[in-house]
This record gives sequence, C-alpha cells and structure tokens, in this order.
Amino acid sequence: MAICLVHRPQIPSPQRGTALTVEAPARPGLSRGTALTLAVAGALTVANIYFPQPLLDAIASGLGVSDSAAGLVATAAQIGYAFGISLVVPLADVARLRRLVTVLLALTTAGLLVAAAAPNLATLTVATVALSTTTVVPQILMPTAASMAGPAHSGRAVGMIGIGLTLGSTLSRTLSGAVVGLSGDWRTAYLVAAALTGALALVVPRLLPERTGRGGDVSYRKLIGSMPGLLVAHAELRLSAYLGGTVFAAFSAFWATLAFHLAGPAFGKGVAWAGLFGLFSLPAALLSYSAGRLSDQRGPLYVNTLALGCVGVAFLLMGTVGTTSMAALVIGCNLLVYGGSCWQIANQVRIFRLDERIRARLNTLFMLASFAGGAVGTLTGTLLYEAYGWTGMVLGCGGFLALAAAGLLRARHLD
Repeated sequence: MAICLVHRPQIPSPQRGTALTVEAPARPGLSRGTALTLAVAGALTVANIYFPQPLLDAIASGLGVSDSAAGLVATAAQIGYAFGISLVVPLADVARLRRLVTVLLALTTAGLLVAAAAPNLATLTVATVALSTTTVVPQILMPTAASMAGPAHSGRAVGMIGIGLTLGSTLSRTLSGAVVGLSGDWRTAYLVAAALTGALALVVPRLLPERTGRGGDVSYRKLIGSMPGLLVAHAELRLSAYLGGTVFAAFSAFWATLAFHLAGPAFGKGVAWAGLFGLFSLPAALLSYSAGRLSDQRGPLYVNTLALGCVGVAFLLMGTVGTTSMAALVIGCNLLVYGGSCWQIANQVRIFRLDERIRARLNTLFMLASFAGGAVGTLTGTLLYEAYGWTGMVLGCGGFLALAAAGLLRARHLD
C-alpha cells in the first residue's frame, strides 16, 4: 500500500468550539517507508505501557509483595499515560515536532532505567508513572501521520499506525515474558525497553515535519484550556471517547489478570506463557489492519458494531470454556485483540474527520478517556480476580461491554 500525497490543502472554515485552531501548512507527504517506520516507532513506544503486565507475578515475587499490590504497576502505567496524553500530546498542534519527540524519547529512556533499578514497589510505581507520562509519542505520531497523508489517505494512515500500536501492545508481552524466562529477572525487560526506546531518538525525529500547523505563539495555558470546548462542541468526539473508555476497560482487565490465571491451579504456567499470548494473538492483530479502510467504506459505527460483537464472544468463550482450556483462551484472545484494535481505529477515524487543525487535541481527549477507562479496568480486574477469581473478572468485563453497547444504540444517527 502506497501512501504518498503532496499538496497544499484548502483550509476549512472554523467550526463551532474549535477555538485556537491554526493554519495548516503544505503537507510534506507520507511515503510507504516513512509510514512503516512510524508504525514501528509507535509499536516500540506503546510497548512501554504493556510489557510489564505479564511480569506482575514475577514482580510480586521479586519485591515480596502481594499480587494485588503488584497490579499497581499496571495501573500506574495507565494513569501516567493518561497524564501524558492530557498534558503533552496537545502540544503537537503547535510545537516543533522534532524537538518534542526527541525530548520525550530521552525522558522515557531515563524512566525505564530508573524502573530497572527500583529497589522497592514504591520506586517502581513512581518510575512507571513518570515514564508512562512521557511515552506518548504514539499518540503524537497518529494525528501527524494523518495530516502528512492528506484527506484521501488519512484512514489508511490511521490504520497503519494503528496496527503498529496493536502489534506493540500485544508482542511486547511476548518479548518481556521471553526475556524474563531467559534471564530469570524481570528487571532485564526494562533494560531492553530502554535500549529500544533510546535508539528511536536517532531515527524518528528526522522523519517528521517541523510542524503540522502554525501557531507556536499560542500559550500552553490557552492550548489546554481550549479542549473542554471541543468536547462540548462535537458529539462525534463524545461518542468515541465514551466507547473507547468502556471497551478498553475490559481489554485492560483481561491482560492485567491473565498472568495470574495462567499461574493458577488450572494451568500452572509461568511468566513466559503469559507473554506468549501476544504471539498467539498475532493473526488477529494483522487482520485488524482492514479496520481503517472498512471505516471509510462502511462508516465507523459499522466497524464499532462488528468489533463489539467480537469482544463479546471473546469474553463469553474465555469465561466459560476458558477457565480450564488453553485453546479457548487463545481463540478468545484473538477475538479480543481483533475487536479491540478495530474498535479503537474506528473511533479515531471518526474524530479525525472533524478538523485537521486540531487533531492532536481531539486525539488527546479521545485517548484520555480510553486510558482512564483502562486504568479503571486494570484496577477493577485485579480486585475482582483476587476476590472472585477468573469468572468474577470476566463478569465485570461483561458490565463494561454492556455500557458500550448502550452507547452504540444511542448514537446510531451520528455516522
């Protein structure tokens, strides 16, 4: 697939609630090679949020804490990512992208090194919040790629970066589990992540335009202050934010408790097995690439409905047969990854149709809602698992999916 478009767009008239929009410059274009590289960069950086999840059992043992206490590391990652999305990503509408991305990659690398050397859970949790706050490069690359590609190919650009994020979030669990399985030390996974993140600082900034908009004189305070108005103005944004938060809560609850379930009496598997589920779900991650094109052809609401059906079947399967069957868990995991990835891509395609001059802020609001939901889901999932086991966790996820279905039913007119 070639994504290459170089032209000067017409600037649309400002829409209600889009205060502080800026004039868009000529598009630099998005070649196939650049798109693939940005997708890889997105995969490696988003992995920093997810790779600790299969390590929670090892972290609990290594630091001498309970399983629920170790679960705070996963929750901290979601909270930190939400901080970064709300406070850092909006800068992509007005900042010098190359400098911004370089600084963020350097800070994330430093945070990973501190986490690797953490002597206790408190230090590890604080370091996780810090590094997760700065590892928001994927959410800067997403709207930037859409702007570089242009309106005719923005859906494909979102799909390509989206599959990179899906592969990063899934395969990172495989990599971290394998690293710990080979080294016998969960800290090694953090060192590997630091090396990969640091290397990106030498490559990614060179591929980006200096800016995607003109407006560097806009104060940070006004930039942040403009976002509530965007949420009020756009029903499509409110819908995507709500849908993103509810389903990502269920998605996060599953991954935060999978290692505990696999280590339990029914399976007796170690950390490496939890990581292998990222590899097992690779086919679903690859198939989700079609979500961007399908959203353009049939509309995001159609893709949302398809995705929710897949996720619902996944939890039904994993909550029944998946209590004792490894095959059922693998099949359910594939359905969950496919549905979850398509769900997110459709939601982002919906909001990127609104106004290209404020895409970073639109993405900020959407991702903030999604990862706030993820933090709630992670915490809820670990608490439910500790109190009621795997079945209790799955039932809790069913509640999140019911909320998502209600939102879809009320928003059938938007697409």
